[in-house]
Amino acid sequence: MRVDEYLQHDAVGLADLIATGRVSAPEVLEAAIHRAEQVEPRLNALVLKMYDEARRRAARPPAGPLSGVPFLLKDLFQDYAGFPTSAGNRALRHVPATGHAEIVRRWLDAGLVPFAKTNVPEFGAKGITEPREFGPARNPWNTAHTPGGSSGGSAAAVAAGVVPAAGGNDGGGSIRIPAACCGLFGLKPGRGRVPFGPAWGEPMHGASVNGVLTRTVRDSALLLDVMAGPEPTSPYPIAPPERPYTAETDREPGRLRIGFTDRSPLGTRVHHEAVRAVRDAAALLEDLGHDVSEAEPAIDGRALTEDFLTLWYGSMAALVDGVKADTGCTDDDFEPDTLILAAMGRARTAGDYVRGHDRWNAHILALADFHSRYDLLLTPTIAGPPVTIGRLDPPAWLRGAERLLVRTRTEWLVTRTDLVTTEVMNNLTATPFTLLANLTGTPAMSVPLHWTDTGLPLGVQFIAPAAGEGLLLRLAAQLERARPWAHRRPAGVPFPEPATA
Repeated sequence: MRVDEYLQHDAVGLADLIATGRVSAPEVLEAAIHRAEQVEPRLNALVLKMYDEARRRAARPPAGPLSGVPFLLKDLFQDYAGFPTSAGNRALRHVPATGHAEIVRRWLDAGLVPFAKTNVPEFGAKGITEPREFGPARNPWNTAHTPGGSSGGSAAAVAAGVVPAAGGNDGGGSIRIPAACCGLFGLKPGRGRVPFGPAWGEPMHGASVNGVLTRTVRDSALLLDVMAGPEPTSPYPIAPPERPYTAETDREPGRLRIGFTDRSPLGTRVHHEAVRAVRDAAALLEDLGHDVSEAEPAIDGRALTEDFLTLWYGSMAALVDGVKADTGCTDDDFEPDTLILAAMGRARTAGDYVRGHDRWNAHILALADFHSRYDLLLTPTIAGPPVTIGRLDPPAWLRGAERLLVRTRTEWLVTRTDLVTTEVMNNLTATPFTLLANLTGTPAMSVPLHWTDTGLPLGVQFIAPAAGEGLLLRLAAQLERARPWAHRRPAGVPFPEPATA
């Protein structure tokens, strides 16, 4: 299979070609590897190549709905036995996983053939993908810009045509943000819909979930069918969907009540392109027959963010302490930003943590009240076009102070000031819209409906009520038919011209 042929198909299409014998799984894999080698020098999307293992699997892929289709794993939480999951961290880079994560088992059982792991920020802690250990991943639409994070490597690879779909996870927007940056469809499942075990039960109290990034809605629907359902270690079972998610993409969504807002929950500036993206989406929805009006849930966005950060800081402290205990590494094996965030977590008491988590319920109730009047909430996914590489780095003076504090083992001093929280809040002004769905556990998606005047993608977000994945897929399929996007090609990487007969 030539690369130009490979690039014409999504995962469902490739699976059909393989199942009907028109191509073989090994030749499809080689096309994917060839494409990866073509674009990887420009993108830095892959951090661990598993080519020989993939070739072994492709020789005899298990029967399944995606048998023989090439795939990529995110290098965070998605363990593949015998290979490390570095989470963007130096100390974990050479520690092999002892078993498959349940989500990986399900992908393998479906016949997918993972051949590499993708770049992530250290521990997935940022909405950009610029780890010290591996260097920045780059956006194939313009390699001076970020592909977003934390599933940035996966998004860059899918947008560049390396694979039609790749693994992601989302603890604060980490599927939707890179989808918005790279012109992809990104669905964050709701709490408990997709397993996270066996090593983890419900990370961050269910705020973090596994999922995928794709170019087509039908690929996401089929992959959600593959992923969804409880496992033995699931904290609780949730009701299965009324019908397979693949069936949802053929159904009309009906006349929906959609409330939209382009105001940042933090009260900060929203770029005019993000405003235009939402307003254009609202107009398209009206043309499709939906009832659309300006409305937003009665939520204090700054309080919600601060309650989320209490958990985030605590998670960083637990991760750093756990990696040190497991590997015997030192502070030198972590990025200064990570150590500072961990220090912020240690400075908070158990009471602070519990009270912060208890307040999540108020935000859940406010969103539920909104959904009693509106089927969906429409917002920008991110507050502006994808930023340039390095744009969200701390200022030089703060970076120098971080290095000094880490070197002298006095990073705890930052907990005496508001400098870190202020800097974190400044960074979150670029991605203020995604935390709501994580904290409330509701499903949400980023849909690639807008490109800026400079050619950069800028997705819009829809947030559904609990168990609303099917509703999201119905609407996404309608939007995809009305304004197709999968044919668009990024300008920052070369695409071969189809061969003529």
